[in-house]
Amino acid sequence: MENPLAILLGRTASKLLLYLIHYGEAYATGAAKDLGVNQSAVQRQLEKLEGAGFLVSKLVGRTRLYTINPKNPTARKLRELGAVFYEAMTMKEREKLFPTRRRPRRPGKPTLER
Repeated sequence: MENPLAILLGRTASKLLLYLIHYGEAYATGAAKDLGVNQSAVQRQLEKLEGAGFLVSKLVGRTRLYTINPKNPTARKLRELGAVFYEAMTMKEREKLFPTRRRPRRPGKPTLER
């Protein structure tokens, strides 16, 4: 069965929304690599979502970072909707969709047995 969020938003947009909920921010190249999606498709979707006011971006060096727009009430509701689907995902589904660690592991923290 197809992901219900993908039916509502489209595959790339739904993956990006979950990606932004998981990591808090995204840039096109990193998101494309992590999600296994064409970079131009990710870039187009990020620009479309920013143009609609759902995302805001800022330049950090030469990289444009996108985040969900906290000032847009519709974007906040979209985040809430995405969070419902994110929280319903099993740990295995999250690890498959988000394989890249963004922070170092705390010293002494136990690892999950696979």
